[in-house]
Amino acid sequence: MCGFSFLLDRRIPPPQAKQRMERSLQAMQHRGPDDGHIEVSGDTMLGHRRLSVIDLAGSRQPMSDPTGRYLLAYNGEIYNYVDVRNQLDGRWAFTTKGDTEVLLAGLVLQGASFLERLEGMWAFAFWDSQERCLLLGRDRMGKKPLFFQPLPEGGMTCASEIPSLRKLSDEPWHESLDSTADYLRYGYYLPGTTAYQDVCEVLPGHTLGWSPGKSIEAKAYWSLPLNPFQGTRKQAKFVLQEKMFAAVERRLVSDVEVGAFLSGGVDSSLIVSILVDQLNVSPKTFTIGFEEKSYDESMFADLVAKRFSTEHYVEYLKEWDSGVLEKLIFEHVGQPFSDPSILPTAMLSKLAASHVKVALSGDGGDELFSGYQRYQARVLLQWYTRLPILVRKNIRYVVESIPEPMVHHSHSLIKKAHLFLDTVDRQAGETSYIAPLMFSNEEFSGLAPDLIGRGHRPPKLPDETDLDDIYKMMASDALIYLPQDILQKVDRASMAYSLETRAPFLDSEVVKTAFSIPRQWHRRGMVGKRMLRETFSGFLPDNIWKRRKQGLGVPVGRWFRENLGRELEGLIEDVDMPLNKLWLKEMLVSHRENKRDQGLQLWMIYIYLLWKRNGMCIGAESQLANMISGK
Repeated sequence: MCGFSFLLDRRIPPPQAKQRMERSLQAMQHRGPDDGHIEVSGDTMLGHRRLSVIDLAGSRQPMSDPTGRYLLAYNGEIYNYVDVRNQLDGRWAFTTKGDTEVLLAGLVLQGASFLERLEGMWAFAFWDSQERCLLLGRDRMGKKPLFFQPLPEGGMTCASEIPSLRKLSDEPWHESLDSTADYLRYGYYLPGTTAYQDVCEVLPGHTLGWSPGKSIEAKAYWSLPLNPFQGTRKQAKFVLQEKMFAAVERRLVSDVEVGAFLSGGVDSSLIVSILVDQLNVSPKTFTIGFEEKSYDESMFADLVAKRFSTEHYVEYLKEWDSGVLEKLIFEHVGQPFSDPSILPTAMLSKLAASHVKVALSGDGGDELFSGYQRYQARVLLQWYTRLPILVRKNIRYVVESIPEPMVHHSHSLIKKAHLFLDTVDRQAGETSYIAPLMFSNEEFSGLAPDLIGRGHRPPKLPDETDLDDIYKMMASDALIYLPQDILQKVDRASMAYSLETRAPFLDSEVVKTAFSIPRQWHRRGMVGKRMLRETFSGFLPDNIWKRRKQGLGVPVGRWFRENLGRELEGLIEDVDMPLNKLWLKEMLVSHRENKRDQGLQLWMIYIYLLWKRNGMCIGAESQLANMISGK
């Protein structure tokens, strides 16, 4: 796992360009602490930072072909590179043992169509010095990041992280209000966009072609497969089992030790089960526990670790280090990011990185196998909207008359009832569904009246003609929520500690199989992940299958009733923003008085205001000294 930068800016002399490239690479040394190198090709520079996982002594990047015409910088892992290399043998004289040269050879010999043959995760920059054209590309599901910014007078920059991209140019960056509207609706930016005007990301499953003086051309080489499974349910379970076994085994290709995250949930536990019982691998496993019991899953992780006799490591978090959040947002993500679970994910990555260099994760299981509780809420919503209006009013009256508990929803039916009414209120804004909304249309009008009507259109989703509501949600979550929230969180948090994470559920064959299975096989009524449960029922203890879904939650609700609420008050007063300050203050008061738990919404706004107060700068000075610990 690595990071890279590309620079072509003819307005500045070569020594200045090299200084910018060096600063860019220094800003992402965490992505590649093992080696760093810059290659110059005429007026073009390509720089790389390396985390050595395969072919430790060789495969230095940027890598050129024997003629020197082509130059490649690459971030990721190609798990089937040995098979693909054998297919290319005879057409290319390989001099290294890693996957980088396989990607280089394939792009030289076959162009972008070569990507269809690969299994893995990647982002790359491929420069043709003769034709003077740049090809950028990202993996199918968007596991690896890649950002770019066109420059005046036919220039271009790109980098693996936004803070590194910013080091490549002295052009001023400005907030995109359309992106801000997206962020306030969803808690993250839509695919292809960033918080900044004219700063973009390459879309997952796409390549992007560019030449000086010409327009940028983006092409999709992959789309979410939605072909119905041709066979019986029993046959589908057999296929799914074989695909999962192969996906986990492929992700063990490495010249360093591979461990595993273990939350105690179904997805990560299943991966550990396959490692131990099917592949005869006993991994080190890693868990983060919480002092606040309604958020703690460590007892389930401990049960799984004992069942499979793994070398298990757990760390309990009692308070948050404000410096961790500052570094994650300003030095790694580089723009507002509202999912507070990035904090425990970073702590988990730090723990794992002290023992291994690579870890498997369970990311993608909920999107592929209908695991989220919002899918259950949509089923309930279909039933609820058929009730007489008077009955619905009475249900709302009863629920709202009971104070909303400030605990994790997995531990309270009352909490779930309040969250369901939030879903009812937001349904108008979620038609058609793009991603979970943070606010209803009415709430958004109160929060950001100047941003009504602003926002980006999401990238085209797959043809949904034959999909029901739940499958539409699953497809949208796989293409939007997964890359923009979950995968971004895990990539930045893990790479902050130079840890590579691999997600077997995101294997292209597993994705294809999961989305071929009829929705009624995935879920029945309120029960999701049925296909996963039936296929692998004997792989895990019953209490893991039966436990309530929880996820890596964070008690932000309590924080805003304590020190973080005072910090937010100061931000509301001090920051110039396109938000309604009076509405924000009333929202905070309602939360503090336990009238309504709006911890996640307040956290999203807090991160945005923190970014605004810092002048949208990256690598800012400490702003969080009084955040949570009260120090």
